[in-house]
Amino acid sequence: MNPVNVSLTPELEKFVEDKVESGRYTSASEVMREALRLLEEQERLRREQVAVFQRELAVRMAAMDRGEFVDPEEVRERLRRRTVEHRTKQA
Repeated sequence: MNPVNVSLTPELEKFVEDKVESGRYTSASEVMREALRLLEEQERLRREQVAVFQRELAVRMAAMDRGEFVDPEEVRERLRRRTVEHRTKQA
């Protein structure tokens, strides 16, 4: 694989230089590898969050198709009561 050349803005270049100068990283390449590893992790977490959301949405849509749903006003009132109870306990 050929080396990858990356152009950075002056601000990002300074950021990378500062990281190397701090002693935490030994080279700009090490900073970039860490940044890419973190980006990869962030994307993996986002994919997992979307998958969880889609599963939950499917469950709720199926419930609605069966005629199972809650009245939004009932939910709001229940949340208001819980909030009041929570604040009363903390006082």
